[in-house]
Amino acid sequence: MIRTTLDYVHIKRTLRELYGHTQSTPKDCLLDPAWDRSVQIYPGMVAMNKSTNAAGASDVITLIDATGTPYGLFGEFIGGYGIDEPLMRGINAISVWVLSSGSEFEVLAPAFDTAATWTFPTNGTALNVHAGTTGATRGKLVPSGAAGASTAPIARALSRPSTDRLIISGIVPIS
Repeated sequence: MIRTTLDYVHIKRTLRELYGHTQSTPKDCLLDPAWDRSVQIYPGMVAMNKSTNAAGASDVITLIDATGTPYGLFGEFIGGYGIDEPLMRGINAISVWVLSSGSEFEVLAPAFDTAATWTFPTNGTALNVHAGTTGATRGKLVPSGAAGASTAPIARALSRPSTDRLIISGIVPIS
């Protein structure tokens, strides 16, 4: 449930769990108190884990950047559509979906790059999904090979039923 004012009741969450009741669960995390909210975060955008000090005493979550590794997908609006759920609750706790190989999610725009070329391989290989790390795609899901993409993938693309919908799954480990 999105806790918001009446002028935003029509908003849909941009990350929807399809298969995840046993395959994936959201982790309770803390948003980095130093996050300046310079980029609007929509559910389904990519989070990275970082430490607030060299001892690693406090792990926090922030929007991925060029130095980070994808950790999971944000579960809340943090400025997206003018909704800031952590601020509205008055607590810095947020949910982050860490994908497992059996989980599937529907991601709606603007949480992924709709302008990118999402070409699905026809030879049985997976189309890996990475995180944009800079500019207008920072934090958004982008296809493998996109400019400014994270080194490590966060998921694999299963389908793109429409221009504003992307179905993803956790990465299947290589055995």
